[in-house]
Amino acid sequence: MTASALDEPRTDGDRDPQAPGGLAAGKAFTWLLLICGALGLVASFVITDDKFKLLQAKVEGRTYTPACSLNPVISCGNVMESSQAHVFGFQNPIIGLVAYAVVICLAVGMLAGARYERWFWYGLQAGGLFGVVFITWLQYQTIYHIHAICLWCSLAWVVTILIFWYTAVHNIKHRLIKVPEGARSLVLEFHWVVPVLWYGVIATAILVKFWYYWKTLI
Repeated sequence: MTASALDEPRTDGDRDPQAPGGLAAGKAFTWLLLICGALGLVASFVITDDKFKLLQAKVEGRTYTPACSLNPVISCGNVMESSQAHVFGFQNPIIGLVAYAVVICLAVGMLAGARYERWFWYGLQAGGLFGVVFITWLQYQTIYHIHAICLWCSLAWVVTILIFWYTAVHNIKHRLIKVPEGARSLVLEFHWVVPVLWYGVIATAILVKFWYYWKTLI
């Protein structure tokens, strides 16, 4: 079986990814982190900006409708005004503004040839784990309690899943996460299966929950 295309060795003349100076990331994986970090940062910024505009409109006694509030189901405004939008006592996208900016900085360092120690990769994995647990809770809340979907939030879900999973693929490949060799080979060969199935479960939940509305569009 072949190695994961998203974690292939560097080809810049320094081919040993497990050098004494630390562990380097493959270029494809690095670009994935950079792109996902950038998209997540954009989503977090737009959500934060819209939230400020909502609050300002309330103070001024007028109504503000975010551009992504398209219908009763795809309604960013309903999500932003919910109690789940500030579960830690401040607006959730502030976490994204910090976390995705960190991912971008790390990816830029990787592009420049930076190598990171094992503890760093475990830390990135732990951060990704927190991210997917948090967005999974948010997915459940938005679908089954708020009864609305925020498109920018959905973009954050997509990129967070990719960051978590392909960090895991990287760590499994370099044996930072210990798994049986058979499982390791399957992960590296069919790394795309997990995110595809993950997105499929989320899409199915949204389709089933809001079928009463989707069928009116057919």
